[in-house]
Amino acid sequence: MGRTFIEPRDAIRHFGVKIKLNAVKEALTDKRVVVIDDSIVRGTTARKNMRMIKASGAKEVHARISCPPIIRSCFYGIDTPTPEELIASSNSVEETRKFMRVDSLGYLSLEGLKRCVAPQQDEFCYACFTGDYPVDPPHDNAQLNFFIKEV
Repeated sequence: MGRTFIEPRDAIRHFGVKIKLNAVKEALTDKRVVVIDDSIVRGTTARKNMRMIKASGAKEVHARISCPPIIRSCFYGIDTPTPEELIASSNSVEETRKFMRVDSLGYLSLEGLKRCVAPQQDEFCYACFTGDYPVDPPHDNAQLNFFIKEV
C-alpha cells in the first residue's frame, strides 16, 4: 500500500488507511504506546491510526513525528495538498493533538532536523516547514502546472 496522503479523495485515503495497518489487540491492551511517524500532512491518517490503537485497548497513545510541522505546500516534486488542507498550517500542536485524540504529540524541531543533516543542512529546502521558498511559488493553477513541468 502506497502513501495515502497523496490520494485525490477522502474516500480513497480512508480506504487505504483501513487496509494498510492493523492493530494487534493482545500487544496493545493496557499498554502505553508511542507511535513514531514520518510526518503529519492532513492528519486524517494519523487520527484513524490512533483511534485504531486506542480501540485495540491501549491505555495511552503518544505520537512523535520525525519532522517539523508541514505548514506549506511543496512545489518541488512532492504532491502535497494546499495549505488549507495541511493540518499544521492552521492548527497549533495542541489543536492537532486534540484532533488526533492522542495523549501527547511532539514534532522534531527545524533546528533538530538541520542537526540531523549537518554539515549539508544548507543544501536542503525547508519551505514546507517554514514557507520560505527558494523560488517564489506559483499563485494560480496555470502557473503551477508550468512550474511543475519546468522543475
